[in-house]
Amino acid sequence: MTKEILIPEIGSIKITKKRGVKRMILKVKPSEKVVMTVPYSVSFSSAENFINEKKDWIIRSLKKIAERENLKTVFTPETVFSTKKHKLCFIKSEKNHIKISPSKIKVFYTSRNMFESTGFQEYIRNGIIETLRNEAKNYLPERTDILAQKFGFKYEKVSVRNARTRWGSCSGKNNISLNIHLMRLPEYLSDYVILHELCHTIEKNHGKKFWTLLDRVTGNAKKLDKELNNYNPNIF
Repeated sequence: MTKEILIPEIGSIKITKKRGVKRMILKVKPSEKVVMTVPYSVSFSSAENFINEKKDWIIRSLKKIAERENLKTVFTPETVFSTKKHKLCFIKSEKNHIKISPSKIKVFYTSRNMFESTGFQEYIRNGIIETLRNEAKNYLPERTDILAQKFGFKYEKVSVRNARTRWGSCSGKNNISLNIHLMRLPEYLSDYVILHELCHTIEKNHGKKFWTLLDRVTGNAKKLDKELNNYNPNIF
C-alpha cells in the first residue's frame, strides 16, 4: 500500500507500507528524492509525523545531493572524457544507441536536444559505467597481483564493484574489493588505493603501524591520500 504526501520545502514523498518491515525507514535518494517504508501496522499519519520530525535532516540531505548533482558533467558532443582505455566520442545517427569498441565509447544520437534530457544523460553514464566495469575486471585483479608480489603481500581474492563512496575495502579474511571508478584515476593513484587495501591484510586499522607500512610501499602516503580527495567515485 502506497501513499504520496506533499511536505512544504521538500515536495512529494512516497510512503510505502510493507509486511515484514520492522521499523520506519526514511531515505533520500538522488533519483527518487525522498521515500519512506513503514511496517504495515503503522498509520500514514504516524509516518507523516515522523517525516515532519526529520524535516531539517531531509532538507540538508537534499541540498547535499543537489550540490553533488551540479558537479557532474553534462555530456554533450563537445565533452572530452576518457577512462583508462576508452575515449568518449559522439556520432550523429538515425538512432540513439551506445557501442563500446576496444578503444572508444561511441554515443550515437539523433538530435542535440537529446543532451538536455536527464534520461539521456543517465543513458550515457550507464554506458560509461559498463565500460569501467569491463576495464576493471580485466585490469584491477591483475594489477593487485603484480603489486602484492612486488611488496610481499598475500590476499585471498579481488572483486570489483560500482561503489558510491569507497574506493576500496579489505575484509577480515583478506578479500579485497575495488571500485570500478579507479579506472578514471591516474595509475599512481589507483595503485595507491590498491596498496592501501593490501596494507590492510597486515594492519586492519588506520593506526600508526598502518601508515608506516603504507608510507614504505608508496613513498608518501599522506600526500597521495590528500590528492585522492580531489576525486569522488560518485561524481564524473
